[in-house]
Amino acid sequence: MSNQRIVDSLSSLYANHAIVFWHDADAEFSSVVDGLPLPDVQVVRTDSMPALKVKLDIERAPKQKWLLYSNKPEPELAQDWLLDIRLRSKSFSADAASILLEDLGLTSQTLRAHLKLRAKFLRAKDRVEKLKRLVVPTDTAEDIDRKMLAVLARADQPELTAVLFRLFSGLVAEGMADLNAETRQWQEIQSNELESAFWENVEREFGYAQSAPSLSDFLIHLLVTDFARSLTGTCPGQLAHFILANKTLAANAAVFVARWRSDMAHFASYNALSEQIAKELDIAGMLGGLSGASLSEVMTFAVVEQRIIKQIKDQIIAASGAESNAVRSLIARRRDGHWANRLLAQDNDVTRALAASYDALEAAYGFFELKAAHEAGFSFANAADGLAAYQAEIFRFDQLYRQFNFAAAAVEPMGWAVLHELIERVESAYSGWFIPQLTSSWSKVLEGDSGLLGKWKVDGLINQPDFYIKHVKPVLDGGAKRVFVVISDAFRYEAAEELTRIINSRNRLKASLSAMLGVLPSYTALGMASLLPHSKLAYKLNGNYDLSADGAVVSTSEQRSTHLEQYGGVAIKADDLMALGKDKGREFVRDKQVVYIYHDLIDMIGDKQASETKTFAAVNDALDELGRLANFIINSLNGSVVLLTADHGFMYQESALDVADKSTLDEKPTGLLKAKKRYLIGQGIGVSPKAWCGNTAVTAGTEAGEGSMDFWLPKGAARFHFAGGARFVHGSAMPQEVVVPVITLRASESDKAKTRFVNFSILGASIKVVTNRQRFEFIQDEAVSARILPRMVQISLRDGEEFISDEQSLTFDSDSDLMDSRKRTVMLTVRSGSYDRNKDYFLIARDAQTKVEVMRLPLRVDLAFSNDF
Repeated sequence: MSNQRIVDSLSSLYANHAIVFWHDADAEFSSVVDGLPLPDVQVVRTDSMPALKVKLDIERAPKQKWLLYSNKPEPELAQDWLLDIRLRSKSFSADAASILLEDLGLTSQTLRAHLKLRAKFLRAKDRVEKLKRLVVPTDTAEDIDRKMLAVLARADQPELTAVLFRLFSGLVAEGMADLNAETRQWQEIQSNELESAFWENVEREFGYAQSAPSLSDFLIHLLVTDFARSLTGTCPGQLAHFILANKTLAANAAVFVARWRSDMAHFASYNALSEQIAKELDIAGMLGGLSGASLSEVMTFAVVEQRIIKQIKDQIIAASGAESNAVRSLIARRRDGHWANRLLAQDNDVTRALAASYDALEAAYGFFELKAAHEAGFSFANAADGLAAYQAEIFRFDQLYRQFNFAAAAVEPMGWAVLHELIERVESAYSGWFIPQLTSSWSKVLEGDSGLLGKWKVDGLINQPDFYIKHVKPVLDGGAKRVFVVISDAFRYEAAEELTRIINSRNRLKASLSAMLGVLPSYTALGMASLLPHSKLAYKLNGNYDLSADGAVVSTSEQRSTHLEQYGGVAIKADDLMALGKDKGREFVRDKQVVYIYHDLIDMIGDKQASETKTFAAVNDALDELGRLANFIINSLNGSVVLLTADHGFMYQESALDVADKSTLDEKPTGLLKAKKRYLIGQGIGVSPKAWCGNTAVTAGTEAGEGSMDFWLPKGAARFHFAGGARFVHGSAMPQEVVVPVITLRASESDKAKTRFVNFSILGASIKVVTNRQRFEFIQDEAVSARILPRMVQISLRDGEEFISDEQSLTFDSDSDLMDSRKRTVMLTVRSGSYDRNKDYFLIARDAQTKVEVMRLPLRVDLAFSNDF
């Protein structure tokens, strides 16, 4: 308290009293009392003046104001020679504790002694100012200590949880954990003599009490207790001594650890510290005898995730495609947990790899399930039947194979071997079973006098050369001002199906997928030319064997743009269009009826030996790029109709090819003009029993005679040669190459084109919490679809906004029509404490990304039982 503060306080007392006693037992103000600017006040040091003289002086000057100052405590009544004067006077206290009590706004005088114990903390003005902002008048000594700890730890809330977040985060530097680090925050707690207060808080909250406590030992107890409580079954004996003994307070440990994992500002420190502790305790070595089911709720250590992934992998291999709800449920539960959570996947290499592991497992499970459904192979009555089957379901073999390998590749940088056996199994099933089986069945409808190669037409399926007439022109004739045609090189049907689902998950966009029968040979120059408006296509017998449309060479995008001018159109590369931006882009398309946009990523990456192994990554990137391109056209260029198609598809396998994959020709045919891995073209080259043979006049509508080419194609997935890259190919007649997708994309304000998140409800008529680990069951009200989107929510119990439980993630993403398949459960741990059984608490669900509250249900808490673990 400043001198002026003392003067002001004394002056207010003299307004109603002439005599003021001041007992300054610690003599804190002895040096300044005589010099206080108090007009008309006589200062008397009673310790050096007889009491009788003090009395006489006061009696002789009845109008004088007196300050009776002493360096001794107030005497007992029986020993007080100035009692008669004291009874008609006022007492004043200016010790530091009393001043602080007043400054902090605290009402309990009993706290004066406690504040004296905290003198070191209270010496610093900045700390006192921070403390002032936290205290409330009714705070107890425990409350004040906790808030002092919050100030020293620089916590964002005056709660023990926030203090621990800061202290534990201090044990991590640049992503590396040091359990024995002497952090600045901990040093300040020790230097301000609050270490014992910290451990008292910890003991009250968690039941941790040790003769020589330490942050590292406490942290191990917290994590092992969380591990043990989440585990179904007996905890490994090596860890038993680390489990917090008080089962009620141990629930608080589980709640704290769960909140730490889910805290966006501090989860990275949890990851680093839990990894270090897992290594020190050799948690991985203890997991061998524990099943995935017993570990399904354990989120404590990342090594648990790896153990579960291994077990799911083993189950998938053993099941060989048999239906297993247990596998799907376990994958779903782990995705909702901490280590493989999609919301955190971009912030940590381990989390990214674990999330990718589950993506791979899910794709592999779907692949083998699909294989089991077609174990007898494929049988097509005719080409139409085969192409319909491919579009309906068979394409998913290619899609799941791509998704599996893309996810598995994301795991490889970690050096984990957990998926290696599964990679071999999937590869064997795809390259050794699916492709040969499909080739055998497809060959039967391609070959022969009545085979597809002889006529290259299928009822109900548009041929690629008719694209402009059958897809573009009807839209223009129907009144559309402009049509955008996006052609993505080597964008095959299975990827288009995925993109269609992605687009339909967005508001205002409505996409439908159909297919065309692509040209043969299925290569870029011929495919690109066939998609242009034309009356006739023909080969030019020049050095490049260019394609011409109505007599004009259309081999480059510039030449195609020139050709499109006569149709009120223009051609441009996708990157160039995006670079124009909104205003210049609108100006570019202003007077155009049709805009052809060329996108090249998959073929550019896949068709090079150095990069062909990145084909599936290129497909994934293409999905993103094409999605952004579609949004740009609709939202920035005011496009109303977008047709997204391809020149051809592709074949790809991860495993290296061998001699058995090579279609050996005894000699080059006479008249050969161009030889590639998947096709030979020439004029007058005849036929070969080792190849699929035909003429482009039939399979691409080129002008008969000199304007057409004979071709030979290797059967199935074979290659004529392996020069350059061999894993990524196209040119032949497999469905993956010739089923060309057409996505018709429109902007719509219709309610049917609007998306919404799936709804869910809790099961059970009434909710009552009777145990500190409470299970809640939810039902997804409907199946997810193109317009009904999955939703991830975070579930917790709260008293108002205050957590009384941990917070768990739950994802509702089932596309099943069966209600049992749409049920999801979550286990919440309730903090220890006193709960009013007649008061409403709340079960709250908030969207995991937006934090918008989507459910709030009242419930009662009556903790009659405590779970053992």
